Amino acid sequence: MSNPAISYTRITRVQDTIVTATDDVLAAEEPLEIQLIYGPAENRQQQSIAVTMRTPGQDAELATGFLFTEGIIKTGKDIKAVSSESETTNIILVSLNEEVEPLLASAQRNFVASAACGMCGKPDLHAVYTGVAVNKGDTVTTSWSSSLITQLPDILRQQQQLFDDTGGIHAAALFDHSGALQVLREDIGRHNAVDKLIGAALRQQLLPMEQYLLLLSGRAGFELIQKAAMAGIKVIAAVGAPSGMAVKMAREWDITLIGFLREQRFNIYHGEHRIMIANQSVSDNK
Repeated sequence: MSNPAISYTRITRVQDTIVTATDDVLAAEEPLEIQLIYGPAENRQQQSIAVTMRTPGQDAELATGFLFTEGIIKTGKDIKAVSSESETTNIILVSLNEEVEPLLASAQRNFVASAACGMCGKPDLHAVYTGVAVNKGDTVTTSWSSSLITQLPDILRQQQQLFDDTGGIHAAALFDHSGALQVLREDIGRHNAVDKLIGAALRQQLLPMEQYLLLLSGRAGFELIQKAAMAGIKVIAAVGAPSGMAVKMAREWDITLIGFLREQRFNIYHGEHRIMIANQSVSDNK
């Protein structure tokens, strides 16, 4: 059975002076148009919300997560049904319950969002920010062990099937306090991977997500912190670097943000109080 997330191509491989014609496996990248159906039964409206470049697969989760992290819907229960227009088109239809009024102002896009950009197409600066509810008090008080956190990238890497196949894919993973992997999603766009993960969590009724840690396989940009904040996630770890805006918003929303999580080390940019470090010693290098 073919995998829609994978595409194949012929390449010429050069190694030293040896030239070989062979097949190669690539991460698929195709557009997905998200259309919203909403309004009372006697006056249903259908509107195109966004077009995003994504890796095909888990499209219902992607659409659900996108609508939630963009602030268009407030809960997964707002959705009545999700369906594809047909098996041959990249259009997904999200039908809301008749009494739900979507917040569409933040959804306006002026052009296609590429796989590299979760914010592309926003009409103005105000539209970049979604309605994150600032909650600086935790209902879950259990600390995360530093020794556990350093193990998570290896656990994630062992489960990244698409990365193994293509070498060109991002991942977002949700872990509980025992280090058990709860949800893993991969996509050529890092923001899509997070939307797919949050969409899956919504469909599995895992929100609010204060008790989980979100692990990102690459860098932590502002848009990923914002999406996680919308879902109530309080601890985010990234294998790569955070951006300056990501750190700023993690502080504003009181999210523990970890970067450069690799080779048994990491940096904490905010929220040290949620991390328990065994045999802690502090060295102040200025």
